[in-house]
Amino acid sequence: MVRLIRDSWAKAEPYTPEISQFFYGMLFTLAPATRDFFPINMEVQRGRLVRALVHIVQMVDRPDDLLPFLRQLGRDHRKFGVIPDHYEAVGTALLASLKTQLGPDWTPAVERAWAEAFTIIARFMQDAAAKDEYPASWTATVTDHRRLTWDLALVRVEPEGQVPYQAGQYLSVEVPQRPRLWRYLSPANAPRPDGSIEFHVRAVEGGWVSRAVVSHTQPGDVWRLGPPLGRLSVDREAGRDVLMVAGGTGVAPLRALIDDLAQWGENPKVHLFYGGQTREDLYDLEELRSLAAVNPWLSVVPVVEKGPALSGGEEGTLAEAVTRHGAWPKHDVLVSGSPAMIRATVSRMLVAGTALDQIKYDPFTID
Repeated sequence: MVRLIRDSWAKAEPYTPEISQFFYGMLFTLAPATRDFFPINMEVQRGRLVRALVHIVQMVDRPDDLLPFLRQLGRDHRKFGVIPDHYEAVGTALLASLKTQLGPDWTPAVERAWAEAFTIIARFMQDAAAKDEYPASWTATVTDHRRLTWDLALVRVEPEGQVPYQAGQYLSVEVPQRPRLWRYLSPANAPRPDGSIEFHVRAVEGGWVSRAVVSHTQPGDVWRLGPPLGRLSVDREAGRDVLMVAGGTGVAPLRALIDDLAQWGENPKVHLFYGGQTREDLYDLEELRSLAAVNPWLSVVPVVEKGPALSGGEEGTLAEAVTRHGAWPKHDVLVSGSPAMIRATVSRMLVAGTALDQIKYDPFTID
């Protein structure tokens, strides 16, 4: 089944725009109520299906990673009001869109493999949704909005109740300026007694939500937050040191993990490589250096691609800087940043000899 799915997806992948367009057209025909789950402008939505598909295909033979991801996805979809009938419509639309593009390559064996895989996926998602004891979403009020740079803002929100996230996880967020355009953001702090959450948001090109957050969010706005997602974590009892690699605002979930570790007297050694194109991209560097000054288990290495290296730092890309130090044996490796940065760093580390099972990253931290 794994081989058939991967081989057929390799043939279908060049046609992902057509697959997405056909998929949503058929889904809205089969289950018209699902149209209300999505924004009016579907152009910004279609790529999300493709990213989810690719991630599932990549993990289809790694059940220890795939099943927790599917359970989280099932819980997250509760916020839309998804019911079992919707899963059936999604499966029918997905198989039909693949069949349309693959043509003669859509053999009975390929169809059976995809159908069986989707049945497994849907079952785990529905089981997780049915067993979830928490609300489908939380409302949260913006209490602080500060521009850190012209394209970067710190936003603090206070949810109506304690959101049960763990340091390193991320949340789906809906803001009033962009209804139904859910985007993933990572808290930059460990859970606090008062429940407040801090987000660092950079306005990216073509980012409808990020630009609205940076430019138009103001105290008093009410956001919706979805259930926690992601598996970035530090195992303090494992006896292994930790390598963290962060690009730009990808530092947020790693900063939350450091914030969580700071409550303990003893921790594994944590080496944080924090990179960007220029010094201006390292907006949180001074705060991180302050944390390192009072936590001897933490070291921070700034990395810049353009301009001279900073004090105690390195030049080049994060992938180059990290692999100059070898394969990092006996380390747990956490990578967070843009999809391109994650791909480049993970690929180069694998070539350098780092084992795949040492490396953790979440697929949707940047959207």
